[in-house]
Amino acid sequence: MLQPPPPRKRHGRLLRSGAAFVVLLAVAGYLTVQYVTGGAGAPGCKVVATEDGHATYEFTPEQAVNAAAITAVGTARDLPERAVTIALATALQESTLRNIDYGDRDSLGLFQQRPSQGWGTPAEIMDPAYSAGMFYERLVEVPGYTRLPLTVAAQRVQRSGFPQAYAKHEPDATLLAAALTGRSAATLTCEGRPDAARAQGPDAVRAALVRDFGQDVLQSAGGAVDDASTAPPASPSPTTGTGAGGSSGGTGTGGGSGGRTVTLPVTAGAGTEERPGRRGWQLAHWAVANASSLRIERVAYAGREWTAGNTDSKWYPTDAGSAHGAERTAGSVQITSAR
Repeated sequence: MLQPPPPRKRHGRLLRSGAAFVVLLAVAGYLTVQYVTGGAGAPGCKVVATEDGHATYEFTPEQAVNAAAITAVGTARDLPERAVTIALATALQESTLRNIDYGDRDSLGLFQQRPSQGWGTPAEIMDPAYSAGMFYERLVEVPGYTRLPLTVAAQRVQRSGFPQAYAKHEPDATLLAAALTGRSAATLTCEGRPDAARAQGPDAVRAALVRDFGQDVLQSAGGAVDDASTAPPASPSPTTGTGAGGSSGGTGTGGGSGGRTVTLPVTAGAGTEERPGRRGWQLAHWAVANASSLRIERVAYAGREWTAGNTDSKWYPTDAGSAHGAERTAGSVQITSAR
């Protein structure tokens, strides 16, 4: 006849089972939070190459915000796209495009810069715009940096113990730079999830634009704020049958959202323009990259629009039947955020 296990063993099994259940609950809770908030563990953003559509790079909303800031700082200094590519590849290697407050010895931030080596105070280095600016200041001092291999140019700035590690990030950095400088049109998309963040409204959008591009982005481009009710409605998504308002992740867009729209007029030859529309696509892609952190629901430019909640990595044509909508999106970037 089988005897029941001693009470101590039974108690031990109960403790192990309870501990395992708690771990499972914690993991499930973490994954839920990451999904809802678009956190560091949830990709959510994608860049697609325009040439063949096969080369893609997927990254998180946090990485998108930082990549957009690095790019904006470079173009605000009138630096070429190659400089932006070098900076993005360096940050991908040093921090995976995350603004981390730890590293080797006293290294900090996107580029793992060290206060003890004259890069700035810890608070300054943890400011993405500052740290990117410092990287570019050192990069432009490298003679002929645009003609050097990326690993050589990055190493002249960083003095890394593993200089060849930058090379593996060059393809992804090239895709990111093409989209975030505006050279590749309608190639960057994010899921958005605008409910996840605290900052919202046109004031938050304008403050973030100044933070990354400098005050000139509003002085030269205008930056009027309109009621979203005057903006054209979002076009239906071919896959979901609705715009952002019909998706599970969005809070609505256009007049139905009760949001506000920042309008940035784009003129030929402004900022990083090498051809008409490049500056506009830089601003439009910047807005999409910041969608989660600023609760941006809709971005429209040049007859195309992105809406939060669409997950098929596309910009859709605006309503072709609306002359008013075509007029509003032809020469200006429309950024609609929640109130």
